[in-house]
Amino acid sequence: MRIRIVDAFTDRPFTGNPAGVLLLDSDRFPDDTWLQYVAREVNHAETAFAHPLPTGGDADWALRWFTPATEVDMCGHATLATAHVLHTTGTATGTVRFAARCGILSATADPSGTITLDFPTATLTQLKIPDGVAEALGADVLSAHDTGPDIGDLLVELADEQAVRSLTPDIRALVDHSERGIIATAAAADPANGYHFASRCFFPRVGIDEDPVTGSAHTALAPFWSARLGRTELTGLQASARTGLVRTSVRGERTRLTGHAVTVIDGELLSAP
Repeated sequence: MRIRIVDAFTDRPFTGNPAGVLLLDSDRFPDDTWLQYVAREVNHAETAFAHPLPTGGDADWALRWFTPATEVDMCGHATLATAHVLHTTGTATGTVRFAARCGILSATADPSGTITLDFPTATLTQLKIPDGVAEALGADVLSAHDTGPDIGDLLVELADEQAVRSLTPDIRALVDHSERGIIATAAAADPANGYHFASRCFFPRVGIDEDPVTGSAHTALAPFWSARLGRTELTGLQASARTGLVRTSVRGERTRLTGHAVTVIDGELLSAP
């Protein structure tokens, strides 16, 4: 069985967010225990598993994502990575529709080499800043926002980009503040650098202390910054050690996420289900 490691939201190897991708030949998923074992062995933020669906339905492929610790409801970078594998191997062309736990998602390849994901826009609700969040992050928090049940994150606004870049949070102390994790964000110090906002994402509850580049988080970051900056199309920098860029476009209840991907490992998984 072929397994690939794809760096998503980047056009350079060893940057962006790596994801494992397995395209399954069967018409159903293997046992959940096996899927979790593979994700644990790959040991990246997410490993994506996909199998083809019958023609004529609402989706072309069924898609699931596992961290090394658990299955997740939504994942952007591993969806981008899966679409990249489908297109670069000639398995699919144009737009691919995925049936996932969060609904029907699509990925459209552009001749320029980018792939655009169509995801549901997160519903943001401003909250009173929860006690202990600023202390856990080690930074002053200007505002806090719930991102809704599809994502389950707490989005917090910091004073500036340097505050985001300088975070050294107490990861264990973040666990109690959201269902999945914390998105920390601030406006770009200089939009001339090619991005409008910066972010970092911490998801210890699902086994990811810091995620390198988080597509799903940008379904919340996009409407958050679009409302503040007065424009629907933006570019976000995720300022992790690996870094990555996500172009966003808010279209009402849907948000488009555009980025590159590059395959860095193409190998064989010897332990079949």
